[in-house]
Amino acid sequence: MRTHIHVKYQNHPEIQEAESILRSCVHCGFCTATCPTYQELGDERDGPRGRIYLIKQLLESGEVSDKSRTHLDRCLSCRSCETTCPSGVQYGRLAEIGRGMVEEQLARPAGQRLLRWLLRKVLPYPSRFGALLALGRFARPLLPASLATKVPPSRSVRSWPARRHRRTMLVLAGCAQASATPNTNVAAARVLDRLGISLFAAPEAGCCGAVSYHLSAHEEGLGFMRRNIDAWWPHIEAGAEAIVISASGCGAMVREYGDKLREDPAYAHKAKRVSELARDLSEVLEGEDLSLLDLAGRGRKTAVHCPCTLQHALKLGGRVETILLNAGVELTPVRDGHLCCGSAGTYSVLQPELSQRLLTNKLAVLTEGNPEQIVTANVGCQLHLASRAEVPVKHWIELLEPED
Repeated sequence: MRTHIHVKYQNHPEIQEAESILRSCVHCGFCTATCPTYQELGDERDGPRGRIYLIKQLLESGEVSDKSRTHLDRCLSCRSCETTCPSGVQYGRLAEIGRGMVEEQLARPAGQRLLRWLLRKVLPYPSRFGALLALGRFARPLLPASLATKVPPSRSVRSWPARRHRRTMLVLAGCAQASATPNTNVAAARVLDRLGISLFAAPEAGCCGAVSYHLSAHEEGLGFMRRNIDAWWPHIEAGAEAIVISASGCGAMVREYGDKLREDPAYAHKAKRVSELARDLSEVLEGEDLSLLDLAGRGRKTAVHCPCTLQHALKLGGRVETILLNAGVELTPVRDGHLCCGSAGTYSVLQPELSQRLLTNKLAVLTEGNPEQIVTANVGCQLHLASRAEVPVKHWIELLEPED
């Protein structure tokens, strides 16, 4: 794709990267076949190829409209198009750059700005999000049904195993997951403890930075990344062999720390090392002897939802299914597994109507095989699916947790 960048962007720090990505696109349109929003809306501008043209138009004309921003906002950043693209176009990165430039140039209405600000100031902070969640649970009987279903029920938190093994791994506690589904990491710690690995969290670490970064508050997001690196670094130097991440959305972001901070002289080396050590939970387990878990008799019919971040960003599609099959879990078939459930971080809040349409589609295919439960690998997807599913929705690691 030929480009003629407007003079006002010639010195923009990300323009060379954006132009390189634009030029790699050959207009083939294969991406439209696997784009959830294009499949749902049928508008070229709501598919990757159309959005690439909108970003190209911005960079060449120096102007952007509300209508163009709407089409960019509707993108889930699921990156299914990257899996399909024969030319290796890094669409997700181009979308980040384009949205950031739009945000700098075109002011949003006051209501949108407030909502995005609230998301950035609440979600990444476990204490704030936890307090809001507690309030929602208290007021749940008074809430409209559409809101009440989004509030996850309170559950007692199981005990974390003592740190007793020579092998140690860090774990990202996260922000929303720490409050909404705290037993996910407890289950991971109990499973790894049985396998001879002690899992522990660095108290100073927190949000991976994805919430802010994906809402175009890039510097704020980088600040979260630097804080996590500072929190993890002493433990990395002490011999922690991996940073385990049980939420694939966070894992996708941590895997990009090295790239995001490559121009920061104080953090570039450390960020690269952190990205190298980042492991999705499925990557850790596939290298261990799962016979130690004594999983006999756990073969309930289960539908696996593979989050977009796991299959398209981390390129780990099929890993969870293989682990569960080897553990004796009966899996039901799931069509169109590449299509997003509609959660996509803050997307379910910012684009509620389209998000619900995608959720309807996803639940329909997940339940075709009449499963007794649904499992997934990302907290956002878990909460989104559970808000309307008629069967329990869990993190897949809970199926492997020791019963004692």
